[in-house]
Amino acid sequence: MLKGLAITPPILGRITIGKVVEQNGKRLPQKDDQFTITSQLQTKDGWIPHPLDEQLRSEQEGKLRRLPIRLLFNEPDLNLRAEYALFDRQTARPLCVGDGEQCKRRTREGMETLPCPAPDACPLAQGGACKPYGRLNVLIGDDDPLGSFIFRTTGFNSIRTLAARLAYFKAISGNRLACMPLELRLRGKSTRQSRGTPIYYVDITLREGWTLDETLAEAQRLDEQRQQAGFDQRALDKAAKAGMANGAFEDSAEESADVVEEFYPEAPDHPPGTQEPNAPVTLADKLQAKSQQSEAAPTDKVAAETNTKATEPTADNSQQSPQRQAKRA
Repeated sequence: MLKGLAITPPILGRITIGKVVEQNGKRLPQKDDQFTITSQLQTKDGWIPHPLDEQLRSEQEGKLRRLPIRLLFNEPDLNLRAEYALFDRQTARPLCVGDGEQCKRRTREGMETLPCPAPDACPLAQGGACKPYGRLNVLIGDDDPLGSFIFRTTGFNSIRTLAARLAYFKAISGNRLACMPLELRLRGKSTRQSRGTPIYYVDITLREGWTLDETLAEAQRLDEQRQQAGFDQRALDKAAKAGMANGAFEDSAEESADVVEEFYPEAPDHPPGTQEPNAPVTLADKLQAKSQQSEAAPTDKVAAETNTKATEPTADNSQQSPQRQAKRA
């Protein structure tokens, strides 16, 4: 096995909730309110739809908001890999990935393992250069038992919801996550920050029309059937874990270009690591700069008063008013 090359699940296509469109000579991401299943081929007009897209879309009256899926692995972290990721937006090469405690960073000296303070406290992450980045692999259909479709996201709501669902389903199924018939569902919500505009995120739920008891019974039946056929799910999880750990960065150079275009479109005012310390870029930077200014204001005021007192002339008798001199006499 080639060292430094992450061995990831085979990919048959992509699952997206948006696309990249050209506006005023620039290619910018555009959000959508439904899923789109594409192949791995694209033309100048965009990604070519996968045949499953039309098939499932016709069953839902044109709006594809539910996808029947299964999972490849029993371990949630193998199905969903989430991390903080920073890409060079000019070369599209991944520079740093971390989990909030440690990170692997590409430097001039080579690959280094360093502390990861998360984007809020990392100087390299200013300007939104570093984001949560998740990749979910799922099975759609029965044509290829090991070929998956990948859903990529930098949305905090999707990553948090998917991670919670996978952990819960593994627990209640008795470690039969890969045998459960589930559904990828698109949900929407509004927040004060979105000002009433819907925010769409991805969730994993029971399939339409299935109860929890029916889902668990089917998972147990499929697990027993696989064991009788000699299917070793534990060995599959072990092989996948070793393959993913073989490389520091999961995305190849070819995939990174599409990832940066779709999820990291805004270029910072300064390259990563060279931001001016006094130039606010994000709202957090502006608040921090404002806080520093407010903290420095009292000190400046005290210094000004001290300088004023130091420059005042000494009050001697020759400078006092006649009334003051008479009173003193």
